Amino acid sequence: MAVFFLLIADRAWVVFLKDCFTVIMRGNATIRARRQLRAVPHLAEAPAPVPEVQTAPLATPAGALLTKEELADIHAPKAMLEALRTRQFDVRRFKQVLSYEAELEKLQIELVKLQRWAQEKRRRIAILFEGRDAAGKGGTIRRFIEHLNPRAMRIVALPKPTEEETGQWYFQRYMKQLPNKGEIVFFDRSWYNRAVVEPVNGFCTKEQYERFMRQVPEFEHMLYEDGITLIKFWFSISKQEQLKRFRSRGKNPLKQWKLSPIDAKAQELWDNYTKYKELMFSRTHTTFSPWIIVRANNKMKARLESIRYVLSNIDYEGKTEAALSLHPDPNIVTRFHRSVIELD
Repeated sequence: MAVFFLLIADRAWVVFLKDCFTVIMRGNATIRARRQLRAVPHLAEAPAPVPEVQTAPLATPAGALLTKEELADIHAPKAMLEALRTRQFDVRRFKQVLSYEAELEKLQIELVKLQRWAQEKRRRIAILFEGRDAAGKGGTIRRFIEHLNPRAMRIVALPKPTEEETGQWYFQRYMKQLPNKGEIVFFDRSWYNRAVVEPVNGFCTKEQYERFMRQVPEFEHMLYEDGITLIKFWFSISKQEQLKRFRSRGKNPLKQWKLSPIDAKAQELWDNYTKYKELMFSRTHTTFSPWIIVRANNKMKARLESIRYVLSNIDYEGKTEAALSLHPDPNIVTRFHRSVIELD
């Protein structure tokens, strides 16, 4: 199913499109949409000129476009929908994306409440994002942090160890990144590099690997006893989906930086990754630090349900007043079970 892209300078148009979705679903929001439009000065009246900004038009799957001039002539949600239908626009996909955005916004409101609670209660929260290359870890983290206070959260994505760090205890450089009081830290990959990526690619010795596997449950137990909330996600995708995303990155100049020599070998080494991933689950899944599996072939569902899991797992102030369900979909997010052999 084709995906559309909307690149418009003024965020008011995003509000406008969300109102279009409301009309589709309920059929009674036209008045409210017009009131919202009137609240935006340069969209309040029909003849208002469109700012001279170089923006991309709205592309449709059939290749047709809604130009800047056509957008300027649209003053109601129903008119927008009619324009899209006449251009053979995929309204079903349009509804799915807007539904996703609406749900994401509600979940992000809960994340803001969670962060405020963590600050007030001086709680420390560490969330680990692991998974195969192109599994959607970075994109999910961006949705987590989009509206959070940057002073009370951090993203940790460490490069390869320096020469000095290679002579240190393996966990030492990660200990420096653990959350302070009132802080949430998102690890875009973590100490679990040594459990999967390093042995698969020959970046560590067998002895270093075995030492890590013995020590990591003890290390995480110390974090647990010290009061750190630790959540470990594994984003699971199929081999076909990974290849599809690699090819997409190769064609997108804005995402080519994500490709690396390790990515180039990921498909070839798929079975070896599977072997070490399963060993990692078997030896590091504990009651105090369990692995949470996120089925991530569908990026939008993976983002929503991983956020929902974090919210469901912490009893923050105002949680009972949430405007949506905080129970994650068990078909998307599941706790690792030892009877499961093949996940991705």
